[in-house]
Amino acid sequence: MTAMNSPAPTPLTPAQYQDETEAVLAAVESQLDRWLEEDVVDVDAARTGGLLELSFPDRSKIVINTQPPLHELWLASRSGGYHFQFVDGVWRDTRDGQDFFAKLSACASEQAARPLVFTARD
Repeated sequence: MTAMNSPAPTPLTPAQYQDETEAVLAAVESQLDRWLEEDVVDVDAARTGGLLELSFPDRSKIVINTQPPLHELWLASRSGGYHFQFVDGVWRDTRDGQDFFAKLSACASEQAARPLVFTARD
């Protein structure tokens, strides 16, 4: 899927956008908490409002940031920066249509040097 033929974002009210992005950030935090409890990987998370920063053992970072004016979710990692729009219930990369959690999993796996899989729900 390319940006030219990707489906249009699903219209969201500001409250819906807030709910959807909050669910994403909460799912990421919940997964990190489980991994810490199970001693899978030591990734520190720091959240300030709509910004969640993940710090990996090699000192690299991933930043997930809400963008309310654009109704987007942004992901910055060592491999690059990505913008996501809400399309039919899924946050999709505006360039290639990849699901947010798949992209986050790939970026986190690269930076942690081990396979890590994030999912939308428990």
